[in-house]
Amino acid sequence: MTVASIYEPIQVQLSQVEEKLDQVIRTAPLQMREQLTQALRSGGKRIRPALTLLAGKFHHYNLDVLIPMAASMELLHIATLIHDDTVDDSHLRHGKTSINRAWGNSSAVLLGDYVFAASADMTAETGNIRVIKVVAQTLMTICSGEIGQSLKPFNESREYYFQMIGNKTASLFATCTESGAVLSEAPEEVVQCLRDYGYNLGMAFQIVDDILDFTSREEIMGKPVASDLSRGVFTLPTILFLERSQINRVKEILEGDKEKGAETLVETIRNSSVIEECYQVVQSFCTRACSALEQLPRNSVYNSLTGLAAYVSERKS
Repeated sequence: MTVASIYEPIQVQLSQVEEKLDQVIRTAPLQMREQLTQALRSGGKRIRPALTLLAGKFHHYNLDVLIPMAASMELLHIATLIHDDTVDDSHLRHGKTSINRAWGNSSAVLLGDYVFAASADMTAETGNIRVIKVVAQTLMTICSGEIGQSLKPFNESREYYFQMIGNKTASLFATCTESGAVLSEAPEEVVQCLRDYGYNLGMAFQIVDDILDFTSREEIMGKPVASDLSRGVFTLPTILFLERSQINRVKEILEGDKEKGAETLVETIRNSSVIEECYQVVQSFCTRACSALEQLPRNSVYNSLTGLAAYVSERKS
């Protein structure tokens, strides 16, 4: 399935989400609009708002609350990217100069804060206390994951890696599907099924991102490749490689000439069996995601969610 066919049941509503994002730009102080335009219109698959809308389609499809919720999830995601790029000193995002490189770190931090606040404002439009609390808790989880990762470089533990990506990526995917289900007034067992689906899909999505950091090219990814490795952040490909190698030797390579060392390791890992092993892990999370949907009715939305899992497992960019 293509992204367009997966999004077909919610295509009109995704256009309404784009209108909500444009509203953030139009109502912002004049001096921020150029930065916001770059941040909010720079592309991306809009997978988080899509998940929110799809999860809300199984019961009462109330667009008065689902549209602002879907927009809020995209804003929260974008805000984390702005801050991540600033922390990591990244120079590219979606193939364009990052906010921190274009306007400086101070402006980037403040812009990220503004986008976080815009996300909170749109979440509040739902008037649903449970959803508001879940989003606040998710933001705390994301921040704790980012801090934990920065404090423990060169960590070769699979368990630690899964914990970090669970905090940083999967938690937001789970919040998208949970909030969509809650706002549609779905029964609690359905809410939990959709939350489980979102969490496992998010795990798979992040692992594929980490695989592409080794197998793709900067012009395709729209951001520097091997950026995590050069900072001593070990993702699943590196961790699996280390399970058959010596971590001290890897540290020596990276701590010498970081850029050259990262290039050497990327080439070695890319040409090993590790990448295929990583895709097997991705498939296992996608299978869990689809299994979580078993009790839901078989309809176009169910097909979109299972199709999205298949798309993630095969994603190459």
